[in-house]
Amino acid sequence: MAETDSSRTHDDLIEVLTDGFTESARVLFSAGAVVDTLQRVVELAVHTIDGCDFAGIFLLDGDAVTTPVHTDPFVIEVDALQNRYRQGPCLDAVAHGSTLYAGDLADDARWPLYGPEATAAGVRSVLALSLSARGRQGALNLYARYPQAFGVIDRAKGLLLAGLAGQALSTAQAHDEETQRLDNLQGALVTRAVIGQAQGILIERERITADQAFDILRRASQHLNIKLRDVAQTLVDTGETPETGPPPPSAASRPHGDLGKR
Repeated sequence: MAETDSSRTHDDLIEVLTDGFTESARVLFSAGAVVDTLQRVVELAVHTIDGCDFAGIFLLDGDAVTTPVHTDPFVIEVDALQNRYRQGPCLDAVAHGSTLYAGDLADDARWPLYGPEATAAGVRSVLALSLSARGRQGALNLYARYPQAFGVIDRAKGLLLAGLAGQALSTAQAHDEETQRLDNLQGALVTRAVIGQAQGILIERERITADQAFDILRRASQHLNIKLRDVAQTLVDTGETPETGPPPPSAASRPHGDLGKR
């Protein structure tokens, strides 16, 4: 009978943990951008984990720790305490890549400065879960007003959510990087086209070579201290040959060396 009860308890636990797992994965992987994904993570934490009143995410940026998303401004206040005292479960979770659970901060000796301050602010339990994605370190931090708020099932749900969040975050980062790469490529193509148009105007107007036309644009960029693309765009838009400043020493020996001074 004991074995049957144990098996049933185990099956019930599995059912609880997997309930909504597919939906959580769908929501996270459909979020898109990195910030959107992170926001979905903390919202799901509050929605699916019974003991969780507030949630936020720590991310490590060099030596600084930031809180890019949260479910309530109160999270910023509590996180600031950890940053002020340089101690707390969330910082330890980031530093050690582990899970830290504080059942009652009022008498937890691990964080003697942070614990009393967080308790006075209204936090008694914290579950901090390490979050890693494409080399970026962070933590999913769950806060509760009451002591011993996160039971075994809550902690297991938190681990599953943190694992899903890491995968979704990696996907979102890859998406953002690819979008940035495409934007850079498109920008480069547009820049090349504008510079080509500006060269064409100078070639036709001054009867010079493509290299000479590009040299005029380059010297104007240096003289005016603006990007070469912007010099080219102004020429295309206005038709005015840009100022290039004093001609280089060898300019007198080149045809049309005084171009750009007019």
